[in-house]
Amino acid sequence: MILCIPDILTPSQTQEARSLLESANWIDGKITAGHQAAQAKDNSQLPVQHPIALEVGRTIVSALQSNPLFISASLPLQILPPMFNRYSIGQQFKTHVDNAVRTVPGTGHRIRTDLSCTLFFAEPDEYDGGELVIEDTYGTKSVKLPAGHMVLYPSTSLHHVTPITRGTRLCSFFWLQSMIRSDEQRAILFDLDLAIQRLGRDLPDQLSAAQSAVQLTGVYHNLIRQWAEM
Repeated sequence: MILCIPDILTPSQTQEARSLLESANWIDGKITAGHQAAQAKDNSQLPVQHPIALEVGRTIVSALQSNPLFISASLPLQILPPMFNRYSIGQQFKTHVDNAVRTVPGTGHRIRTDLSCTLFFAEPDEYDGGELVIEDTYGTKSVKLPAGHMVLYPSTSLHHVTPITRGTRLCSFFWLQSMIRSDEQRAILFDLDLAIQRLGRDLPDQLSAAQSAVQLTGVYHNLIRQWAEM
């Protein structure tokens, strides 16, 4: 499932974060890449422990934890601290797949990367190229979102960032481990959750609808009990 989530950050949060990021000293993104990824990767990146990366990352994680659509779609168990990259003219990231396991910076703790996230800080009309192209079971999707918006997609997907031909692309990227390992099972739970919410919203005063919503909510939680890994 590929899901675009609007307004993860407010306009003021987005602008403040962007100003901080633009004032930082960036390094070659290849430094943080493995051998294979380094052959495909051409961008700039903030060091993981950079004070600005840590500050903006905390803002992002706090916003995610209060975003119902993100919680419903991802059912997060653990979110890796957000990282940040910048693509200028001529830079790109060729087709690759994300590492299956990543270590939480500053610890020995490792998490499985079930879902990948890209949060945009530059508006689409500020740069040409720079589309995130994701390949999944249902075909290829090209993503280029407004500032403050985010795309969530399975980390198993092949994906690439097309070359920049004008301007600068500025994003945050990070991974999370979900309570539900399977993308197919997460998609079922997401659809069920949305259906329960619609039932309560569209038929709020009907007793039969309320009873159905309670039964479906029970099914939802029982499926989580069966499928969750903690």
